[in-house]
Amino acid sequence: MDSKHMQIGEVATRTELSLRTIRHYEETGLVTPSARSQGGFRLYTEADVARLMVVRRMKPLGFTLDQMRDLLDATDRLDAPEPPTEDEREALLERVRGFERAAAERVSDLRTQLERAEEFARTLHERTTRVLPK
Repeated sequence: MDSKHMQIGEVATRTELSLRTIRHYEETGLVTPSARSQGGFRLYTEADVARLMVVRRMKPLGFTLDQMRDLLDATDRLDAPEPPTEDEREALLERVRGFERAAAERVSDLRTQLERAEEFARTLHERTTRVLPK
């Protein structure tokens, strides 16, 4: 194995994803190991790790596997060695912008939920620390 490739255990550590999750993402077509060792072990590159990080960041925002696949397809096509035509490029960028808008909306929703949760925790704390009359 050369220094450019990592085994799945190292990738799991770097991405904070379980081996099972990484294998699942491979089965669903989100990420494919760049190579296999002579013994058949999956080998990943920095690009594979970056791809897994995109998926990891999309998951808590509630994006589906199909949506993840769609975004990865768009970015793959934008980054392809043979650039898309100007019309294709603009259409791909618009797809990515759609994900950007959806992510921003979901982050805002999560902030609201977090504020409500923090308010609830404060209320409970205040209730439990209040001195009750005897």
